[in-house]
Amino acid sequence: MTEQPAQPAVEKLPTGIPGFDAVANGGLPAGRATLVAGTPGSAKTVLAGQFLATGIEAGAAGVFVTCEESPADLRRNLSAFGWPIAAWEASGRWRFVDASPAIDVDALEAGSYDLGGLVARIRHAVEQSGAQRLAIDSLAALFSRFPDARQVRWDLYRIASQLKALGVTAVMTAERDAEYGGVARYGVEEFVADNVVILRNVLEAETRRRTLEILKFRGTHHQKGEYPFTIRPDSGVVVIPLSAMELVQRSSDTRVTSGNAALDTMCGGGIYRDSIVLVSGATGTGKTLMATEFTAGGLAAGERCLLLAFEESRDQLIRNARGWGVEYEPAEAGGALQIRCDYPEAAGLEDHLVRIKEAIDAFRPQRVALDSLTALERVASPRGFREFVIGLTSFIKEREIAGLFTASTPSLMGGASVTEAHISTLTDSIILLRYVEMGGEVQRGLTVLKMRGAAHERSIRQFTIDQRGMHIGAPFRGVEGILEGHPNRMLGSDY
Repeated sequence: MTEQPAQPAVEKLPTGIPGFDAVANGGLPAGRATLVAGTPGSAKTVLAGQFLATGIEAGAAGVFVTCEESPADLRRNLSAFGWPIAAWEASGRWRFVDASPAIDVDALEAGSYDLGGLVARIRHAVEQSGAQRLAIDSLAALFSRFPDARQVRWDLYRIASQLKALGVTAVMTAERDAEYGGVARYGVEEFVADNVVILRNVLEAETRRRTLEILKFRGTHHQKGEYPFTIRPDSGVVVIPLSAMELVQRSSDTRVTSGNAALDTMCGGGIYRDSIVLVSGATGTGKTLMATEFTAGGLAAGERCLLLAFEESRDQLIRNARGWGVEYEPAEAGGALQIRCDYPEAAGLEDHLVRIKEAIDAFRPQRVALDSLTALERVASPRGFREFVIGLTSFIKEREIAGLFTASTPSLMGGASVTEAHISTLTDSIILLRYVEMGGEVQRGLTVLKMRGAAHERSIRQFTIDQRGMHIGAPFRGVEGILEGHPNRMLGSDY
């Protein structure tokens, strides 16, 4: 049997859209047309414009064929993302082909609609500008002018073949009638295009959640499933490629202090430099104090620290820290500490994640404390929240940053929190804080439940809080049921 020669791999064109190329395994297939389908408000036009903008910034000219909005409207809307469309037009790097419908109803005439003239205009614009990228927005507006729906498939073939002959990498947008179901309105677009990308804008728990899915890339591979994305006002679409990430982070053997010497002893000599610690407990058990001591320990060691707060204001955090003998303001003034406070409801979790990543890249801290995850959990679905934690923990570990997150339990006396259940496998260490009712008094208990890769103390220790911080004492003896919230003296105990 004669062996067939191996087919050359499909070349990928990096789009430059943050996160997209990771999901696409390198970018869009070069020289082919990609259908971008979505319901109204799913960011199709933004993605098409950003595809051209990132190309121009990389030195590749582009042509935008508008079939719905006027060039003036698009120029104004897309410029809001910081793209100097007018300047690019003046230099010949961005060209509009206006195929938008005429506003003057007297100019409308019955009869068939011919794409020959439009294709000729597109060809002229591409040849004159030397464009390598092209966007058509949108096919629905274009094909709505055909009286015969059977003509749509044939003319879409014509467009796709002409674009391939021009050698451009094209993005064509199309409307969907629902978030899940048919790919596009006419039911034929996805069969003609070489590649299909679906944008969704689903309403979940009174919150909109945007996702991107690559349905097909003809002849080449891509990541499967839906990926969250957000729209940044200064840069456009940012995709969060969660499952496209790889477990390739380095592991450090270096130990750093938790900020509390007794807790360091319980942890076998401190926490690892690149570990994520989850502190879980009821309100008032000392979670924010542990975040404060964690931050203070880093500052004392000459490390840069980032404190992310979603329940208290900056002034309140500074006041509370001062009450435990920690001064934040001198560290802020010296550039060693940055405090960022936001209401969880001020943005979606995808926006919060992007902002946190930007803050980390800009400030380059050695430690990050987040107080609290529970506050963020209330503004997202369980899936969205878990994706947020995956994205944040992997980002922090990749940069070998020590992290401490706090989470609240639903019961004052104990019990696992929903937050804890969602992220316990994603963190390296778990510290539980519990109220313990013994002898008519409410005491506090602390235990290191988990510490990945190291031995740790397994006892439950008493601790107190005063104006000098947290003081960890002796273990509870002769008591069981503390973690369940039902402590009882064991038979024969003198406690």
